[in-house]
Amino acid sequence: MPELPEVETTRRKIEPLLRGRIITRVEHDAPHRYRDTHLAVGRRVQGLSRRGKYLLLQLTAADAAEDTPHDLEFIVHLGMTGGFRLEGGKHTRVTLSTEGGEPLFFNDPRRFGKMAVVRPGEYAGMPTLAAMGPEPLSDDFEETGFVRQAGHCGAVKPWLLSQKPVSGVGNIYADESLWLARLHPAQTCLTPAEAARLYAAIREVMAAAVEAGGSSLGSGVGNYRQHDGLSGLFQHQHHVYGRAGQPCERCGTGIVKTVLAQRGTHHCPQCQPLRPAGEGA
Repeated sequence: MPELPEVETTRRKIEPLLRGRIITRVEHDAPHRYRDTHLAVGRRVQGLSRRGKYLLLQLTAADAAEDTPHDLEFIVHLGMTGGFRLEGGKHTRVTLSTEGGEPLFFNDPRRFGKMAVVRPGEYAGMPTLAAMGPEPLSDDFEETGFVRQAGHCGAVKPWLLSQKPVSGVGNIYADESLWLARLHPAQTCLTPAEAARLYAAIREVMAAAVEAGGSSLGSGVGNYRQHDGLSGLFQHQHHVYGRAGQPCERCGTGIVKTVLAQRGTHHCPQCQPLRPAGEGA
């Protein structure tokens, strides 16, 4: 957490507060975690995009024409508990001020969030971003290539979490997509039929989660909220994630929680059996 739907919701909510404004100050006390942010001061935010779980602010000179290509990117990774707020607090790590706008406060209780200002595309210090797969709701995420790769994958859930076959799918949405596709999280070497089901499931789950504003779990201080404090709503549509011991909504079998590749993993043992290697679906 946060995953693509939460980051996309954040982007949509804060873009109107930043687009077209000149950054006047970036305050923090952790230059090793928030690298070269001073380079953003005096720059105009031309736009705000997202790549997987990363936010990318496109920056230009303050006096540049509107259609001038951006020459710097302010990259933000929310980590596990990071998020922007309209008010500061004891967990505020970064304060972002703009000319004529209200400041935005980056709160991050567990301090896993990161920021960096770089030249466009210079992601050598961010290997996950540099090697990220296509966006799941874009035309670049095409079925043929995904099916071909899935035929040679290891355990399918860790493969999805690597961000290489498709970007932005984290623990929650991998579990939900695999349930919808009726695939065991540890299944390897998917058949073409299995991979096609998973491809469709990822697109369906991600579209629904973005529409619902992401998932807000629990009431702890580090749990995802939108910048105005509102919760996401997709947690009310979870079929397996966070439902260990509860009946599967498809067959009634109790949902099981295990650990796979050091990540808590939820599945239905009846609907998502582990197919023996070499057997077709």
